[in-house]
This record gives sequence, structure tokens and C-alpha cells, in this order.
Amino acid sequence: MRFARSSGILLHPTSLPGPWGIGDLGPIAYQFVDFLAAAGQSLWQLLPLGPTGYGDSPYQCFSAVAGNPLLVSFDPLIQRGLLSYDEVVEAAPNFDLGLDTVNYGEVLGFKLPLLRRSYERLREGVAPELAVALAEFAEAQKGWLADYALFMTLKDAHAGQPWNAWEPELRARKPAALQQVREDHAWEIAVHTYLQFLFFHQWLPLKAYANEHGISIIGDAPIFVAFDSADVWANPELFFLDDAGNPTVIAGVPPDYFSKTGQRWGNPLYRWDKMAQDGYAWWVARLRAAFTQVDLLRLDHFRGFAAYWEVQASEETAINGRWVKGPGAALFARLEQKLGTLPIIAEDLGLITPDVHALRQQFDFPGMIVLQFAFSDDPENIYLPHHHTKHSVIYTGTHDNTTTVGWFSELAEAEREQVRAYLGHHGDDIAWDFIRLAMLSVADIVITPFQDVLRLSADARMNTPGLLGRNWSWRCRTEALNEGVASGLKFLTTVYDRLPPGLKPVREADELEYAPAEK
Repeated sequence: MRFARSSGILLHPTSLPGPWGIGDLGPIAYQFVDFLAAAGQSLWQLLPLGPTGYGDSPYQCFSAVAGNPLLVSFDPLIQRGLLSYDEVVEAAPNFDLGLDTVNYGEVLGFKLPLLRRSYERLREGVAPELAVALAEFAEAQKGWLADYALFMTLKDAHAGQPWNAWEPELRARKPAALQQVREDHAWEIAVHTYLQFLFFHQWLPLKAYANEHGISIIGDAPIFVAFDSADVWANPELFFLDDAGNPTVIAGVPPDYFSKTGQRWGNPLYRWDKMAQDGYAWWVARLRAAFTQVDLLRLDHFRGFAAYWEVQASEETAINGRWVKGPGAALFARLEQKLGTLPIIAEDLGLITPDVHALRQQFDFPGMIVLQFAFSDDPENIYLPHHHTKHSVIYTGTHDNTTTVGWFSELAEAEREQVRAYLGHHGDDIAWDFIRLAMLSVADIVITPFQDVLRLSADARMNTPGLLGRNWSWRCRTEALNEGVASGLKFLTTVYDRLPPGLKPVREADELEYAPAEK
């Protein structure tokens, strides 16, 4: 699928500012959409929106379809009388509003009890129109929601243990055992259903607001799902598992730019032969759900659809593994048959072989370019702007990179000189130099992490691959969403012809204000 010349921002909702310890889908999210529109942007890219578990990674979620309850905003619940502002304030930990991080443990212990309390009030008759909408939601989404709510209820009942540590009859989903759980834990199942209702009841109107303001949402779909997820528990026949439910082989990548020992992700691998037998029904359902939540979808680790790195589950690192052929064109042909044209961005970074390029090109998916990867001793480096192609999405960096300011500061002096030579000046505003470099590229789409828009240091990094802890927690501050930053971004967007169709600059280009670096 081809895309118009455009630009946007990468910012996960957890990174939005706000008073309750984590970004959410409330008023500040709408304010961010307004900021994007004022900045002349037409895309908002997110990380996966699912409910996170151990490590807080959005790439290791309890479901490939469900939403993260921690993103639910209290504001609509207060407005409808399901909570009071005073009780929220009273329950809140002493969040440091000057701290640019999420403390997931504190947030979890604060938000979930209040959300459960709001359900109690709904059952008591407060906001009856929401009760009707909840019933309709539960019926419409039961194809995935029933298994998810049951799975989360069982996790709660087992103190968070993974599903392969449950009783054998629950691991094996024996009908009589599951029915007993439904009877014994009806309230808990209803609460998890309600939490999903709240997420989608808030997310879909926010998406609609973004679309109305000319902003399309780019979602993110990890190729693999977490082992401890409703997806694997409910569909064990689709994964390589032993009789006890343990993975026999797992996903990862061989040694690369990010890690000398590779990355041992631990996700169970798909039995693609089984998936092919029913026409990849699980994937069709997954992407059909995704395209109700977002407008475009970045497929993470696209190369795994051509061939993936298989590691024995007993291995401690990903060094020892082998390449195994993926489903290739058969999967995407089926998805196109069932869903129509696929608005997909292929994350084709890393070790990319001709078969990966051929698969991406066969279905006309744009690939990715990362500017931080451009500067090496190789003049043929495909990430250098003079090698770019139109049908691409260019990033200054990604959620897995440090910020551009941090990256530049960590380079050896000789490497910095190479960057300066390419730029043609000293690079004292390197983040915006890279934004300009991306904007002038022939690539159809430019996506800039918000940390680079704000010229932040490595302290604002979102994720360090292979490092457990201290990831996924960065937040921006409310003052970041200011007119000066928006004006400067719109200036570059206008100069390099990336404004949304029909959006004209208020002043002539030579009168637009450029936001200079702070000295």
C-alpha cells in the first residue's frame, strides 16, 4: 500500500503527562492530538496497547487483542459518578510530578482497586446507560473476551503464576474445570470484562477524535505473542509446547547491533503448519481486531515471516539457534483475501536477506529506515539519506534506540566528525538536525520519537533491548505540549512538503517561526 508524503510522532500513551502516575486516555491525550494537529503532523505512532505483565513490556502482553487497563482515565468515571475526585486523590500515592518515569508497581496498586470500585457502583445502578453498553460490548467481543477474562481471573486466583503452573485440568482447559471457575469466580470474570469495556470505551472515541483532526493512528503488532497469555493458553495447538504446556522452542534473534549474545525473547514459536490448515484464522482474527483499533499497523520483526531464529528453550542465550522458514506469502495472501488491502509497515531492520525484501515488495509494504544506523564506514549504507527510496518510513530513532542527543554524545569524536561532515555544520542541535534530515528525505513517511522533538538526552530512552528493568517508563511533562515546539515542527513540515492535504500555512514559509535550540 502506498502512502502520502507525511510525518508524525512516536509516543506511547503511557508516556503522556498527567497527575496519576502514568499517561492515560483522558484529557491530556486529546491535548496531544491537538498538539499534533497544530504541528502539522498527520500520524501518531504507538507501541502495542495490550495489558502488560512482568517487566512492563508492551511487547509481552497477556493478550494480542485486549487493551491495557492502566491506560483507562479516571476523568470519565468521575464525570459519570462512578468515582469521586476526592477518593481518587485520597488513594493516590505521592506521585512526584517532576519525575519523568512511571512506577508501574505503584500505579497498579493505585488504579486497579479504584477501577474495581467503579464497577461495584455500576452494578449498584450508577450510570445505567454504561451497563447497557457493557452488556453489548461483552456480547460483541466474546470471541476473544471470554477467554481473556477467564485467563486473567485464573491468574489472579493463582497469585499471578503463569498458566503452565496451574492445576492440570486448568492448564488443559477441561470443560468441567472451566465451568466451575465461571461459577465460582463470576464476579472476577465480570470485572475483567468491565476493564476491557472501559479501555475500548475510551480508546475508540480518542481514535475517532484523532481521525477527525486529520491524524491517523499507527499501531504496533509484535510478530510473536507472550507465552503467559490468553492467546497461548486458549490455543496451545498452534504453538510448539510439550505435554505440560512448556515451550520446546522459543523466539529470538542472533547476535546483532544491540547484543553480542543475541536476544532470547522467550516467546513460543508458532506451528505454522497447523495455522495454515484453517486458513490462518487466528491471524485473520488478530489483524481484523487490530484494524478496528488503529489505521495503520507496524508489523514488528517482519523478517520472521520469511524466516525466524529458532532457539531451544533450554538455551540461556540466543547464540545457538537456527533459521527456520516462515509462512511467507501464503499468510499475507490469505490476510488480503479476508481483510482487503493491508495498511502495513514492515519493520525490516537487522539481518535482512533477499527473501525478506521479496516478501515485503510482493505485498507493497513500506520498509523502515533509521537515521542513527546511517553513519558507518560504509558509503553504501542504505540508511544514508542519499540512498533512501520513496516507499519507506524513516525514523530518527525508535523505541529501542537511545535518543538522538544521547546517541550523538556517545559517539567517538571521529564518528561525530563523520556526522558533521554529512550535515555540513557542527551539529550543536543534533536532534533537530536529524529531524530536518528525515523531513527532507524522499521517504513517504517520517516518524520522530517525541524525545527527539524535545531534544532530550539518553535519560529519556524508552527501552534498552536485552536489559530487564528500567524500561518503558519514560514520560514527558505537560509543558512539552507547547506552541513553540509545535510551531518549529510545523515549520519543517511545511518546508519539506509534509503537511496534510488541505492544510495551508497561516503565514508565508519565510515568516514561520523556527524553534531554536535552548542555549
